[in-house]
Formats: sequence, structure tokens, C-alpha cells
Amino acid sequence: MSSETLTPFRKTIVGVQFLFVAFGSTVLVPLLVGLDPATALFTAGVGTLIFHLVTRGMVPIFLGSSFAFIAPIISAAEQWGMGGAIASIAGVALVYFIMSALVKWQGQKLLSRLFPPVVIGPVIMLIGLSLSPTAVDMAKQNWLLAIISLATAIAVLTFGKRLLKLVPVVCGILVGYLVAICMGEVDFSGVAAASWFALPDSIVHFHWPQFAWQPFLFMIPVAIAPVIEHIGDVYVVSEVAGKDFVKEPGLHRTLLGDGLACLFASFFGGPPVTTYSEVTGAIQITRISHPQVIRIAAVTALVFSVIGKLSAVLQAIPSAVLGGIMLLLFGSIASVGAQSLINNKVNLNETRNIIIVSLILTTGIGGAVLSAGSFSISGIGLSAVVGVVLHLLLPKTKDQNN
Repeated sequence: MSSETLTPFRKTIVGVQFLFVAFGSTVLVPLLVGLDPATALFTAGVGTLIFHLVTRGMVPIFLGSSFAFIAPIISAAEQWGMGGAIASIAGVALVYFIMSALVKWQGQKLLSRLFPPVVIGPVIMLIGLSLSPTAVDMAKQNWLLAIISLATAIAVLTFGKRLLKLVPVVCGILVGYLVAICMGEVDFSGVAAASWFALPDSIVHFHWPQFAWQPFLFMIPVAIAPVIEHIGDVYVVSEVAGKDFVKEPGLHRTLLGDGLACLFASFFGGPPVTTYSEVTGAIQITRISHPQVIRIAAVTALVFSVIGKLSAVLQAIPSAVLGGIMLLLFGSIASVGAQSLINNKVNLNETRNIIIVSLILTTGIGGAVLSAGSFSISGIGLSAVVGVVLHLLLPKTKDQNN
């Protein structure tokens, strides 16, 4: 059935369904980094509506919490507190704004020259690999629950059909949660005390973020990989919808919309948001690509964000259940980075490429820190800078210059 022929009721049903596809990832990120899941739903909903406003309501994209920022937010919180970590998200927005201006000025080719697959691939790998100790630490709190959650997610991902295949995280958490309840491992006192209707905590206790240069600069290099991923997702959505969103409304508008959504998230205590491949997959399966359906999903996220009981239920999920999902999830992120190198046919027999990939991985995993006075940069951010600098400075072979 064409999305243009759907009745308002059916559009609503599909929109709610699309939210559930993105629901697990949207609330998992804040749970892992110590943020309020209700706030994440709120900023995802408003962020998506901001994106649609900037892109003239043309692009069927949902913006949700990005896994790429889990490790950086955890690291930033350890160094500057959660307030500094939240404020640093404005640095992500700045990157989107700069990229939007560059695309408007020079087109996408400039970005490809600055951030080629040989840089982006290992940076994505590093995002997943740097989180592996966190996943193991959470899983080992109760290996039985972790393995049950992990096995469920793997089974759904392997044998699931159509839309079910798109929600392995939701299924894994749900089964693990139910088993934990049967084992008496869940404390529901917070759920009993929660109100049915409650505004997200960040709205009730809103205060201007206390911006500081260190966390702000720390997050800027980290945002490069998600920005490149954003561009790729827009191309995929264009193919699925049968429209060229790269030209109309244009990549500069989609990047600007995502940047404004991230800036909004930084003011309201939510994680950075980015395009969701899961929702794109749902669009491809259902063949429903009307942007209005995505806006219904965004409004549904806003409705869910004010259900106090829901937020309390999410926060009661045992850490081991989340840890089991993380074992698969963070390994998958690393696999995406490796897949990027393979799909783009990066020649790892080239000395130049070996140097770039090796130093990105070793500086990131080894915990290298570059500091000057009160400024310091480390982890994924430093590794991304190292990769870009090496790419620009190391001489290319004759084949690579052609």
C-alpha cells in the first residue's frame, strides 16, 4: 500500500510502530551513561520535529540517541562530571553546523577528502572496542541474565522475520527483564513511588548548562564519524524512498537539522541524536516513507516521555540484562568499522593505510592523552585527530592520487 493512500489512523499505527523500532536504542543509551530515559525520549521527539522543520518536512528520518557517544559521554563524565558531559554535546552540534556549511560551500567531496574510509573505519571500530570492558563489567554482575538477554537478541537477529528482525535489542531486554523478575532480581520500589504523569526531570529542574572549553573540545573530534554516518543514511533513505534528498532539500539542510537537534539535547540534558538506520530498515520493509509517519513517531516519543511509570520501569532494568545486550551491541559497532574498510576496499597492504589504522587504534585503546595547560584531548577524540592529520600529511602512492 502506498504511504500516500494511508488513512490518518493507519499512519498513526505505523508511526507508533516505527517508534518501537527505535525505542530500545533510544532509551538504552541514557541508561548506560546515567541519563534520564524520559529526557532522551523527549529530546529525540523534539529533535526529530526540529529536523523536519529545517528540512521542510520532506525527509523521512527519525533522530534518536547515538551509540557512538556512549564511550565519550562516560569518559567526559569521569573527567568533568555529568554536567560537563552534557554541556559537551554542544560541541557535537558545532561539528554538524561546520559540516553543513562546508557541504553548502564545496559539496560532499570536501568531506570525503578530509575524512576518508581509512580514517572513519578504525574510529568506528574504536568506539565499539573502547566500550567492551564496560559491557563485561555489567554482564558479570549476573552472567545468567546476561547470557539469556544476549541469546534472545542473537536469536531474533538470526531468525526473526520482517519488523521483528529490527528489534533484537528490545526483545533481548524484554526477555531478560522478565527472567530477572521471576528470579526476584528487580527492585520495583521506584516504580511504585513514581507518578503516572511526570515531566522529564530535565524540564522540571531546567537550568542553563555550565559550558567549559575542555569537555566542549573533547567531543568535537568524536562527532566526525556520526556526521559521516548521517550522510550515508541520507543516501540510503533517498534510495528507499525513491527521492533524491541529497539535492532537495539538500545535505546541508539535513546536517543543520541534526545539529540543531543536538544543540537542543545539550540544553535539556539528553544524549546527542543522529539518524536511525533501524527506522530506515523499517521504512524499507513496510514501503511506507511518508515523513508525516515519522513525525507521528516523534510525537509518540513525547507522549511516552511524560509517563512517569514508564521511566521508572526502564530504570529498574538490572545492569546484567543491559550488559548482555552490550556484549553484542558494542562488538557490532566495531564490526561496522571493519565492514566500512572492506566495503570501501581500503588496501591494508599499503604502508600508509597500515600506519593510519594502527595509530588510530593504539592511541585510542592505549589511552593516549595530549595536553597543553588546562586543555587536554584523549581517547576517541584524539584518535580521530591523529587519523585526519596522518591522512593529510603522509604521502600517497601513485594509485591513491588517481
